[in-house]
Amino acid sequence: MIWLLRFVLLFFIIFLFYLGVKLLFQSARKLESARKHKRFLFIDHNDVRRNFQLTYKGAVFSGEKYMGTVNNTFDVVSISIWPENTASLKGMVKDDFFYLDQKILEHYPNAEINWKSPVKEFLLENSPIGEPLKAKTEA
Repeated sequence: MIWLLRFVLLFFIIFLFYLGVKLLFQSARKLESARKHKRFLFIDHNDVRRNFQLTYKGAVFSGEKYMGTVNNTFDVVSISIWPENTASLKGMVKDDFFYLDQKILEHYPNAEINWKSPVKEFLLENSPIGEPLKAKTEA
């Protein structure tokens, strides 16, 4: 009976160790850590049906991929990107979004990138590159 109890206890300790290691390498934890440290991180599972996530300068973005044909092969042809929290965009400039475009195009060179609101409107403004993203005020 003692041996059985020891075996169950050993199995339980190994199981807890496994769960700890699994949690340590989880992509959501990596994304949150990169967001807190304001680093760039791109998480994609190489599955067209699953959205990708990226973080840059404390803002988290999600992107949806759309499949199509390019040069007689199937590939990702369109990507829609939106911010998870629009308040986190404060202080970002157009160059930051162009940088994100370049990083995404490294993974999907045949894709057309479509930003959703409010980034889309910000990029269409006639303000010069390098001007920070500001909240619009009613006049």
